[in-house]
Amino acid sequence: MTLYFTNARLIDPETGSDRLGSLVADDGQITEIDPKTPPAGAEVIDCRGKCLAPGLVDWGVHVGEPGARHKESLRTAGQAAAAGGVTTFITRPDTSPAVDMPETLDFLRRRSASESPVNIHHMAALTRNREGQEMAEIGFLLDAGALAFTDGENVAQGTKVLGRCLTYARSLGALVVGHPQDPGLSKGAAVTTGKFASLRGLPGVSPMAERMGFDRDMALVEMTGVRYHADQITCARTLPALERAKKNGLDVTAGVSIHHLTLNEFDVGDYRTFFKLTPPLRAEDDRIAVIQAVADGLIDVICSMHTPQDEESKRLPFEEAAAGAVGLETLLPASMRLYHSGYLTLPQLWRAMALNPARRLGLPCGRLSAGAPADLVLFDPDAPFVLDRFALRSKSKNTPFDGTRMEGKVLATYVAGQPVYEREAA
Repeated sequence: MTLYFTNARLIDPETGSDRLGSLVADDGQITEIDPKTPPAGAEVIDCRGKCLAPGLVDWGVHVGEPGARHKESLRTAGQAAAAGGVTTFITRPDTSPAVDMPETLDFLRRRSASESPVNIHHMAALTRNREGQEMAEIGFLLDAGALAFTDGENVAQGTKVLGRCLTYARSLGALVVGHPQDPGLSKGAAVTTGKFASLRGLPGVSPMAERMGFDRDMALVEMTGVRYHADQITCARTLPALERAKKNGLDVTAGVSIHHLTLNEFDVGDYRTFFKLTPPLRAEDDRIAVIQAVADGLIDVICSMHTPQDEESKRLPFEEAAAGAVGLETLLPASMRLYHSGYLTLPQLWRAMALNPARRLGLPCGRLSAGAPADLVLFDPDAPFVLDRFALRSKSKNTPFDGTRMEGKVLATYVAGQPVYEREAA
């Protein structure tokens, strides 16, 4: 099927352009930008001046399969992604059992292909059962299709084992994803330390725990030469160390969640557990500094860090409640807060939410150019709505944006030129 998108506001993160134009997609690929004449027999889609951009690439999604399918399945995650304009997402290996064997990874890949309307790729565990004691079968997992290796929030305390894992990963050219956090300082923490945490009587963690964890990781990266990505950089104090690492030639990139870019520590307010995240929400000064780092290109990736939790896990005292929030369906409208506030342009946002993660992971998507996959999102950046968490397609409804006035609606999502989501007319 040939599609001809006309009267579209093209958002191109490669060239940094935001302009009116047209696009042709045929046989699952983008074949032409701004053709002189529409292709014969093509289905014409009038975008009516709305934005047409590469589909989002969400790096670091938790899905409950295997082990916690009641929180999120590959099918419901795929449906939520399609409704949110996410055409590709990469899962974390923090499942039960962990994705530390080729057989588990093969099961997930087959399930993903049959259950989800969008593209799903997978990360695998760096160590057995993500316990930091014994190296996982990195070589076999790489052959089985793992895009990167991480133990996620289970930060390894033993530097000798971690150093060996990084050395082996370097020999295979594998990408390692770290969670910069000192495990000792951050253990048991629910919020960021400060006056607000003290007034609320909640256990906190200093922002220096992130800086210390990142410094340790950079020393190991310098020692081993491994390709490294920090999953979340959320504090201003970590940014100079990140800048030094890049200037020193280390193969390092960094990400941040959309929640840390749009919320701050005061949103915890009356102990609302939907705002309990890992790492915890930071001070407003940190939030502004991290936004500027994204604008400058110092932080490369914006992700949702989609972490579904059921009602029983969240309806607990703040300190005891599970951390995390769903974000596949809210990533795009939440990012529009940064656009409408004047912090980031649409090409800057799509550079961080589509182009950069695709490039770092070696995927061909995230671009608006001939030969790229026709993975596209058509959206209205100005359309207002009030978010109802029970309308989300995820099984779990733990979003911090429940009842919030937002802007930015996905009108249609295409994967390989095929529509996987189309918003019903109001």
